[in-house]
Amino acid sequence: MSIQQCIEEKLSLLQRQTVNVVGAGRTDAGVHARMMAAHFDSEQPIDDLAGLTAKLNLLLPYDIAIERIIQVKENAHARFDALSRTYQYYVSDRKSAFNHEWVCRMPLQGMDFTQMNRACHILTEYTDFTSFSKLHTDVKTNICLIESAEWQQEGSIWIFTIKADRFLRNMVRAIVGTLFEVGRGKCSLDGFRQIIEARNRCNAGTSVSAKGLALVDITYPEELFDIV
Repeated sequence: MSIQQCIEEKLSLLQRQTVNVVGAGRTDAGVHARMMAAHFDSEQPIDDLAGLTAKLNLLLPYDIAIERIIQVKENAHARFDALSRTYQYYVSDRKSAFNHEWVCRMPLQGMDFTQMNRACHILTEYTDFTSFSKLHTDVKTNICLIESAEWQQEGSIWIFTIKADRFLRNMVRAIVGTLFEVGRGKCSLDGFRQIIEARNRCNAGTSVSAKGLALVDITYPEELFDIV
């Protein structure tokens, strides 16, 4: 059962009508979402949105939490109106009983994160990311505008944060896998540029594990929430 299906079933039960939920996007199996947006239409006005949020959370399983339900303009769309999305990838070389479900554990000795951040800057200079896209998808364009990309350390965990207007299937995991090649000294900065410019998925590194990846933010135009 998908997260979407679970929410739709519980929401339909509470609303006493069939409710279809439209999410801001889809993530690969095993990828987490610390923040996800979705919209649904209601046949009648909902007077107590906070109450509906609380009731829905009571029905949903422990690993699905609704932060809030708010009214938006009638033509608002969770997917197509999004201005940007931000993903983070978490990696550590230490075993932990508390973060094993969302942090990818791997050897990091000798990993050059400074060089990897230089490669991250290169990402912002390009727009065509075919080399990091899953093959044979139904998207019409592989053009993405990457606003920022950076590795930062928090304790024993290294976090890769990337923000763009849109992402291709498997894109972040493929980028991280290729950045690891840079960090290990197996790929130079010029080589990283050549991978992007080749527009060939076979030239890039292996995609990393899905469990270290999480969608953490989505932004929308303020006018979508300006209800008169």
